[in-house]
Amino acid sequence: MTVLAILLRITAAVIALIAVPALPGARAQGASAWKTESHAAARLISGAPAKLTNSAERRAGLEIRLDPGWETYWRYPGDSGTPPTFDFAGSENVKAVTVRWPAPERFADGAGGHSIGYRGDVVLPLHVTAEDAAKPSLLRVKLGYAICGTLCVPAEAELDLLLSGKDGSGGPALAAAEARVPRRVPFGADGGLAVRSVHRDKDSGRVVVEVAAAEGTPVDLFVEGPTPDWALPLPESSEPAASHSQGLRRFVFKLDGLPPEAKAEGALLTFTAVSPDDAIEVSTHLD
Repeated sequence: MTVLAILLRITAAVIALIAVPALPGARAQGASAWKTESHAAARLISGAPAKLTNSAERRAGLEIRLDPGWETYWRYPGDSGTPPTFDFAGSENVKAVTVRWPAPERFADGAGGHSIGYRGDVVLPLHVTAEDAAKPSLLRVKLGYAICGTLCVPAEAELDLLLSGKDGSGGPALAAAEARVPRRVPFGADGGLAVRSVHRDKDSGRVVVEVAAAEGTPVDLFVEGPTPDWALPLPESSEPAASHSQGLRRFVFKLDGLPPEAKAEGALLTFTAVSPDDAIEVSTHLD
């Protein structure tokens, strides 16, 4: 091979490297490395930007894998527990990140109450908006989360993943997780799973919620206040035979755990109703 041919090959290789947009420290794979803790591990995954509104939006997910018998928490943990925290400040070419939450479940917290969260393997979908749609985004997150089994322990992970806006290996897992994110539906909607009524008994301080669902379908209900410092108890099932025969499930909870000076009247509550095949999120003001 002549010296000229060697120089031409080197020049072509350098041009190819310059032409590929890169960000320092990025991982080009469809998933980051696992960050392992005792009884848990976490990583980032990426997927195709299907069904998102514009080319500046990228699809990613935060996957947490738990040992059998261990749980982690939803955005509202219930009677005990700590919700996950996310710090995306170290990201590059990222304007905003929205965390989405698949439908959770309730489980006994070992202290006579119940917590809300996930078991096994959970993926929290992330909708990432790039500053510049023509360039890749480097998603970095500092994750803090708690895991509970025979005891509860804190866990941390620092993860990064390059998002090109193209398909990634996490597509199927992301699609399954997004399918379990509760649908936003109007209060009092007809058909399928729905929150039909919310009534506050001012004498007892109890709130009664009626949820419509197909007969024989298991349903659970969670409630959140207008701000994270509201610590409302989990609604408990209370199903008179008459309401059950009409396809209604009745849940009751006390208005406890309000922050100082907060008023129940007119407060915007968010209800999440979960069944094996569906999940909805409904907001309404308390009467």
